[in-house]
Amino acid sequence: MSKFNYLFIFFFSLINTNLMAENLMIMKLSHGDVEIELFPEKAPNHVKRFKELSDNGQYDGVVFHRVIEGFMAQTGDVKFGKSSSPSFNLSLAGTGGSDLPNLKSEFSDIAHVRGTLSAARSADPDSANSQFFICFEAAPHLDRQYSAFGRVVKGMESIDKIKKGDPSSGAVPNPDKIISLRSK
Repeated sequence: MSKFNYLFIFFFSLINTNLMAENLMIMKLSHGDVEIELFPEKAPNHVKRFKELSDNGQYDGVVFHRVIEGFMAQTGDVKFGKSSSPSFNLSLAGTGGSDLPNLKSEFSDIAHVRGTLSAARSADPDSANSQFFICFEAAPHLDRQYSAFGRVVKGMESIDKIKKGDPSSGAVPNPDKIISLRSK
């Protein structure tokens, strides 16, 4: 192989590594760190919002207010679910969002499998704001109905340890929370 080919491969691998690093997040939980890969090519607006809120510390201290065994763990209510905020109210957690406008849906071919990160919303497909969930197991009924925008690539065992809620509602008394969430 020529020197040119080696240089090309070397530079391409550097570029690819940098692009991948731009889309990696670290979520610190009491159970351990979770590495999340984001998919900007599939849901650019959801990824942008998630990174903005994360890197501004908005998710720090936010509780996992709805956790259903065998289904998913939901968090991200920066208005009522941020445990260090004066507006924290566990009974309202899950009804709030950020001060930013809601996002239009970005449905794609990303399957909701174990570790998928997806935007939580109301019945309106264009109502996602700051809340998100992580699937414990495959949930194909959510495919093309919710905006999946990332996946857990390391630390799913820490997600599995999040305190589970009521089997029907998922409501969690004394819930676990995100310690911090930032770009890698």
